[in-house]
Amino acid sequence: MTSPSRQKKGAFAFRPSLARLVTTKRLLARIVLFFEQLLPPLMPVLSVIAFYLSASWFGLFRSVPDWLRILLLIAFAAAFLVSLLPFRTLRWPRIAEADRMLEERNGLPHQPVTVQEDEPAFDTPFGRALWREHQTRMAEKIAALDAGLPRPDIAVHDRFALRAIPALLLVTAFGYSLSINGGSIRDALQAAPEQVVSDPAVRIDAWVTPPSYTGRAPIYLTADGSEQAPIGIPQFSGLTVRVSGGKTAEKVVFRKANGEAQDIAVQADTKPQQTAASGSGQQTAAPASQALVAQTHMMKLQENGALEVNGRRWSFDVLPDKAPEIAFDGLPKPSVNGALEIGFTVKDDYGVQEAHAEIVPVETDPTATPLYPLPEYRLDVPRRNARDAKGVTSRNLTEHPLAGKRVRITLVAKDAAGQTGRSPPHEMVLPSRPFNEPLAAAVAEERQVFALDTRKMPQAIALNEALTIRPEETIPKLTNYLLLESALTRMKLAKGEDALKDTAQYLWEIALGMEDGDLSLAERKLREAQQKLADALDRNAPDAEIKKLMDELRKAMQDYMTELAERMQNAPMQPNQNAQNILRQQDLERMMDQIENLARSGNRDAAQQMLSELQRMMNNLQAGRPQRGQQGQENSEARKQIDKLGEILRDQQKLMEQTFRLDQQLRDRMQRGETDMGENDPLLDEMNPGENGEPQDQQQGQQGKEGQQPSDQMTAEQLREALKQLRAQQDALGKQLGELQKSLGEMGMKPGPGFGQAQREMEGAGRELGQGRGQPAVEGQGRALEALRQGARDMMNQMMQAQQGQQGQGPNGQVGQGDQNGRDPLGRPRRTQGPEFGDNVKVPDEIDVQRAREILDAIREKLGNNPPQEMERRYLERLLDIQ
Repeated sequence: MTSPSRQKKGAFAFRPSLARLVTTKRLLARIVLFFEQLLPPLMPVLSVIAFYLSASWFGLFRSVPDWLRILLLIAFAAAFLVSLLPFRTLRWPRIAEADRMLEERNGLPHQPVTVQEDEPAFDTPFGRALWREHQTRMAEKIAALDAGLPRPDIAVHDRFALRAIPALLLVTAFGYSLSINGGSIRDALQAAPEQVVSDPAVRIDAWVTPPSYTGRAPIYLTADGSEQAPIGIPQFSGLTVRVSGGKTAEKVVFRKANGEAQDIAVQADTKPQQTAASGSGQQTAAPASQALVAQTHMMKLQENGALEVNGRRWSFDVLPDKAPEIAFDGLPKPSVNGALEIGFTVKDDYGVQEAHAEIVPVETDPTATPLYPLPEYRLDVPRRNARDAKGVTSRNLTEHPLAGKRVRITLVAKDAAGQTGRSPPHEMVLPSRPFNEPLAAAVAEERQVFALDTRKMPQAIALNEALTIRPEETIPKLTNYLLLESALTRMKLAKGEDALKDTAQYLWEIALGMEDGDLSLAERKLREAQQKLADALDRNAPDAEIKKLMDELRKAMQDYMTELAERMQNAPMQPNQNAQNILRQQDLERMMDQIENLARSGNRDAAQQMLSELQRMMNNLQAGRPQRGQQGQENSEARKQIDKLGEILRDQQKLMEQTFRLDQQLRDRMQRGETDMGENDPLLDEMNPGENGEPQDQQQGQQGKEGQQPSDQMTAEQLREALKQLRAQQDALGKQLGELQKSLGEMGMKPGPGFGQAQREMEGAGRELGQGRGQPAVEGQGRALEALRQGARDMMNQMMQAQQGQQGQGPNGQVGQGDQNGRDPLGRPRRTQGPEFGDNVKVPDEIDVQRAREILDAIREKLGNNPPQEMERRYLERLLDIQ
């Protein structure tokens, strides 16, 4: 036989899949053979490493002198290098070795892998054919070759199983390293620690107290300092070390990460003192060997370091306390009554302690002398989840002189450690109180002038004098004129800061009285009651004080709502109504009851959060003040157009009913064949239009009282003529609708498509009436009515949007809540104005009727049982209305 060749021969030539399988198996076999060569010489290397780890974990390197430690390290290094020498003989196995290994381990006789590449010694046709047949048969045995796992046969190289010694030492040393005296693998590379002699008579009690705001428990240190890794503690934690026993004062040192040592001083109240005993006039000195009393050392941990005392050491890893983060959650916006509403988000490691908004004017005069400090705006931070919180706060700053000026708002958060975080600033116009009375707005402006700079008092006095130049024209009420004169006198006499503040407060009260009367006073009392309750909840006031403040809040709320209801009782209904904004008095009572219950149960945080929500609701409650000026004129003109549309709808409905009645009578005449029932019918005179094209209904009403319709005596021809005469009324209604659309266009409103559709249907119905056809006319009139209702809805929607943009938004962008679906702030129905389209009429459904029937049956049954009380029986009879 010849040597094997690299070319595909034998069965490999015509079976490529078999060739690929054998190639893969050969590679795996060579890898297995390589690892069988590698593992025996690897055992000495692993043994040297195991001995080194065992010596390190047993603490051998830290317990011997440095010279011996270095010698041991050199010995281990030399042994490691020597153990690497056998790796020089490693080589990659050959293909023949891999084939032989596959054939031997798979138990294949006749060398089926090697024979595929062999050639016969005698190249004859018969011999070649016989050899091919032999190769094919051998190839069928190669289908399931398996290289198996390496078989290094280590026992041949280690007959006495000495390899178990380093393995056992390694496991034992690892367990010992977890004990107090265990070593580390780094001990061989660093100098041995200084041996400190400790006094066994000294007792050390040490613990770390994290700050209370972290919510973490104290950490007690072991007596022998067995902690291997640094102890993680929050920044600003308190370290307390109490040393007792011994005969000498023990030194307590805190060594920082940079190596600097700091002695921890003894507390003043725990310093050792010599005890003196007195008795019978004899004084004896304390013995010199008397033990010292316990000493307490305390310090704040602000950086990494280690505590060293009496030969023991504790390392600390101080976790830094990051500064809080605060940001705006949306842009600040004004509420309905001018209060500033700010949404915010805060984040801190252990919770934000306090947050506020810093409000400063954009344009400042360094020489100005303001009368009031900058406004204070405290943010209501939820305490339950102050680490990552989100909230909204509403505060009324309209009384501050900066109201209406451009300011820069920056949110500031502060944690319990005293660190502060600031948000990016936001510039806006600070919301001011919207004054609808020009005189009240002028008085507020006077106050603002000298409150921002007391040097401008002469300018404020000039403004006041300008208001009273022609009082009979500009000041209709004598009371307001007298108030302005008294304010002028105060402004001239005010000299000190207190007098100036009293004058500013007096002017503000005058402005509020001119604007709202008693409503502003009630609103101020309500705001003061809310603030007092919020302060009491913040400082955890007792339950008795909380109850007293809740009673004051209820009384202030009742007074405010009463004044508000009286104010809105006569206010005109506005089209921007929204049923979702109804605020009923029972809702307010329920919220205040919940606030009191939460406060009594100890959940002050939830009570404070609900109080803040109540304050936001009251700030967004529309005060229902009637509008004046051009807006009032626009509302009056819009009201006229609404009334005109209602008249058109009513006349069109009446005309359709007349057309339907005449058409039905005409059909009856045609079915009975009655063509002549009279010539002079009173309906002809009645249906004749007057000078204005309107029907005359007086005679029809009188005859209707007699129980007979005039058209009952008309012939079919007369009924057709009556239908034709209705065309004039239909054309008149179409003309009125066209004028209405023109008026809406002049008001800046776009008539909806319903009006155009209604006008086309009216024209079609008029043509049908002109030809005496009643049924098509009734159908057209019905479609015209439906189109008119659709147009009316579109017109009301446009008026609602215009009202929200004009009346619902005050001078500073305050958005109102409207009349709340025709109801006052207490949810009571208000007087309606203009046409009623029937949208609020609710027809009882079957469930309502069944429920009413069940109630009546229950009343009858109870009355049938003959109640013993006369009062109860009369009450049931009144319910059934049978008395």
